[in-house]
Amino acid sequence: QVQLVESGGGLVQSGGSLRLSCTTSGSILSLNAMGWYRQAPGKQRELVATITSGGSRNYADSVKGRFTISRDNAKNTVYLQMNSLKPEDTAVYYCNARKTTFVTRDYWGQGTQVTVSS
Repeated sequence: QVQLVESGGGLVQSGGSLRLSCTTSGSILSLNAMGWYRQAPGKQRELVATITSGGSRNYADSVKGRFTISRDNAKNTVYLQMNSLKPEDTAVYYCNARKTTFVTRDYWGQGTQVTVSS
């Protein structure tokens, strides 16, 4: 079982920055990938960014050039640096961890609210 604890959400003005953190209960090196997803009211959960155990990164088109995902293996933590925030970035952000052994399992954090005011 993998537990994820998120922090760093909050209220920020348009154009501002926030950094989200997600810490795993075990070694981050045991996970195949980690990522951030978000869900705005009335919308489906969508991918924001992912990073694999090998360091490959993937971003949603809507956040490319503004958001950066990174990881600190020593701290078992993945980060999402969000710059140039827009009101449309307002959502609950969820940390995700994917682990593949015999089967692939996804684990989710509790979510953290990000609100961008115009």
